[in-house]
Amino acid sequence: MGKARQSGWRGVAIFRRSLMIFLVFGQTAIATYYLLWILPYHGGTIVEKALIVLFAVLYIWIAIGFWIAVWGFFIRSFGGDSYSLVKRHSKAELESAPLATTAILLPIYHEPVDWTFKGLKAVYEDLAGQGKLDHFEFYILSDSRSPDVWLEERAAWYDLVTELGAEGRIFYRRRAVNLNFKSGNVADFLRRWGRRHKYMVVLDADSLLSGQTVCQMVQLMELEPQVGILQTNPNIINGKSLFARIQQFANRFYSPLFATGLAAVQMGDAAFWGHNAILRVEPFMKHCGLRKLPGRGLFSGAIMSHDFVEAAYMGRAGYEVWLEPQLGGSFEESPPTLGDELARDNRWAKGNLQHLWVMLREPGLRFAHRMAFLNGVMAYLASPLWLLFLIAVTISAAQMTLAPIDYFPEGYQGLFPLWPEWRPEWALGLALSTLMLLFFPKFLAIFDSVVQRTSAGFGGYIKLLKSVLLESLVSVLLAPVRMLAHSRFVIAALFNVSLKWAGQNRTEEITWREGFWNQLPAMLVGSGWALFAWQLDTLFFFWSLPVAVPLILSAPTSVLLSRQALGIGLLERRLLMIPEEFQPPPVLERALEYRLLSRPSQTLTPFQQAILIPHVNRLHQAFARVHTAAARQQHWASDVESCLQHGPVYLSNAKVARIARDRWALDYLHREAWKASVGTYWGQCVHRRILEKVDGSARDADVYK
Repeated sequence: MGKARQSGWRGVAIFRRSLMIFLVFGQTAIATYYLLWILPYHGGTIVEKALIVLFAVLYIWIAIGFWIAVWGFFIRSFGGDSYSLVKRHSKAELESAPLATTAILLPIYHEPVDWTFKGLKAVYEDLAGQGKLDHFEFYILSDSRSPDVWLEERAAWYDLVTELGAEGRIFYRRRAVNLNFKSGNVADFLRRWGRRHKYMVVLDADSLLSGQTVCQMVQLMELEPQVGILQTNPNIINGKSLFARIQQFANRFYSPLFATGLAAVQMGDAAFWGHNAILRVEPFMKHCGLRKLPGRGLFSGAIMSHDFVEAAYMGRAGYEVWLEPQLGGSFEESPPTLGDELARDNRWAKGNLQHLWVMLREPGLRFAHRMAFLNGVMAYLASPLWLLFLIAVTISAAQMTLAPIDYFPEGYQGLFPLWPEWRPEWALGLALSTLMLLFFPKFLAIFDSVVQRTSAGFGGYIKLLKSVLLESLVSVLLAPVRMLAHSRFVIAALFNVSLKWAGQNRTEEITWREGFWNQLPAMLVGSGWALFAWQLDTLFFFWSLPVAVPLILSAPTSVLLSRQALGIGLLERRLLMIPEEFQPPPVLERALEYRLLSRPSQTLTPFQQAILIPHVNRLHQAFARVHTAAARQQHWASDVESCLQHGPVYLSNAKVARIARDRWALDYLHREAWKASVGTYWGQCVHRRILEKVDGSARDADVYK
């Protein structure tokens, strides 16, 4: 049976995709026909023609999501997709499958060091609990630029290896040259150590994977040699702010439907999301290298969003890419505030729009992967299209209110006048059908929780219903804000505005000043549009409120959503609860336990520790390069002397990093800094270090007592 499903899934995929296209386009044709006869001139003006085109494109976009959710509901109701990889194999067959050499990669860039490494520690120990560590190696791949950050990373790696006894199993490397973002970091690893491993599991800094899930992924890859990438469906966890908890609840409650439906349509032509997935190393190295885009502006240079492209290249090479929602134990975290989410979307918008070039110009790609590119593009392009639609509606309303009736509108070639007609009952029906597309999947998720008996993990039926209502209200408030922000991101991307790639904020709340300053454009747009609508027509004013009010309230909304007290308070009332909080799996318990144990406070910066603390100094010397005396004298000997006299205060980050990478400089500064007089920079650092040691000894004595 498994062999038949393996060879026959493409025919099933063609049928499912054809049915999906029929349903989506058929529904869109009916809705567009209704709009055509709702409009006063039935598409007889340029503005109305624009409205019809924009409406059709946007209706297709939301109809796809609707039918994906419906599909997912029915598949889950009947026990899952029999063609999925997990369903092909019995539990006994899967458990008896062998493991193979696998690298677990953690690419990082200016992440909170202690927090990130403790997450990796939880993954390591959960995998150790499976008794299968001999098949796995861990690689921390740093692209951090600030010397204080990567010096701290290196010291934390050493502490982690020492604590776990993981010598020869957890490795750390920092690239000297940061090219092509995360994909370049992974490519650098593959050039050096790729042939050492059959598979690699890619994590993000906020990723957690259970040991059982990691082993299952490797075993599935061993049983399915035609699969090049196997993607899990990560659940969002650890939300503290109200915003993060809203995102967490929505992801955990709705994603089973959407992920199951998406997997059923994509089948072996699924997308790769860049993390919490396993990849077959040899074909990935051979076929998935990313060349620079040869165009101009946005379509030039390195591809910023690499994952979809790599999946498409893997498919072009004849390998399959699968999304497996039934693989649990896969987790990630959400940005804590609306501002952080939008900052991330700003990067993603540019990367996704670059996929237009790959979708249209790259030969040999499978149709499903081209559609995945289009789906990613529409995730951001839909916002300016909605904005254009609202502008066109406003223009049309203004024409009908302010201008006399035009019986021969532009483009109309008839011999008789075209009488404008109004059909309010049709307009109401079309509005209700559109709302059904947007909100019916939420009700399906509630029905699914009844069928699957999962409501207890969400706090029970009553709490679950309240959580859905709260999430729906917040999503309504945020939709216009995201629309306006994404429209700005798309315009900036088309003009190729450069972006800075930075680590993600995971703890900070938004102040009232920041909220009003960041959301001032949205508030002005919302207020101006509402005022114009009021002066234009009372009915049109009320029609504008669902968009205008959220924009006007965007500042207090963003501030209040960032508050951790509100999020935690709702959790205490069992609202916005998820099953992982009701009964957390071991890997989450470990990560939470480790992260709650704060490290001893340090009075010295990572660079100061690298100079003064003997074992830390020796560690960094072991990684440092040996330069000739002539090279040192020519380039940075004076910087070393300046550092000795005044500390790194007057040196740039580049000069401090150059000192930290030179073995002679580290050794020289270590010896001389300990000789420094009390009143000097290094003398004061030595004094703080001595006090730190005394305080640490006192704490140890208290613990011993």
